Amino acid sequence: MTRLNALEPEQASGKAKELFTTINGKLGMVPNMMRTMGNSPALLGGYLNFSSALGEGTLGAKLGTLIALTVAEANQCQYCASAHSFIGKNLNGLDENKIEAARVLGHIDQRTDAALLFANKLVNKRGHVTDEDVESVLAAGFTQGEVGEIIGHVAINTFTIYFNNTAKTLIDFPVVALHQTAVI
Repeated sequence: MTRLNALEPEQASGKAKELFTTINGKLGMVPNMMRTMGNSPALLGGYLNFSSALGEGTLGAKLGTLIALTVAEANQCQYCASAHSFIGKNLNGLDENKIEAARVLGHIDQRTDAALLFANKLVNKRGHVTDEDVESVLAAGFTQGEVGEIIGHVAINTFTIYFNNTAKTLIDFPVVALHQTAVI
């Protein structure tokens, strides 16, 4: 049972209605997470602005989604794992093998693996990564700016995970079962 209610887009007004109209125009729907965030248009607007800014970064949508999947599993958020599995497959053209690899820290390619391992370490170490952790992701070919973007993707996904786990947002994507992830 949900703890926070999702607004019905047809009943929204003011800034929430404007944001829902924009979201619906881009996605063809307003996902339950965003409908629930719409109870605070400031919160929803902040999320959308941060997400949009990261979307303009150099990491790209595919790697951003793979990071989201790694972070969802590390934080055990079924809503996020389900949403990003759907988004990865249907919007970003990721195959099932890459989606699954991101969720369990399997092998994709050396560069992507380094980014996902670093993202996982950020989550599990609560940001207190070591010099070696940072050197490792830089050695995999990421620039300092891209390391910052990885941190940004971890941050925004941690935010949505905390929100969805607190709200118990009703999953409106094909549901995926969570894996038990090991702490690194």
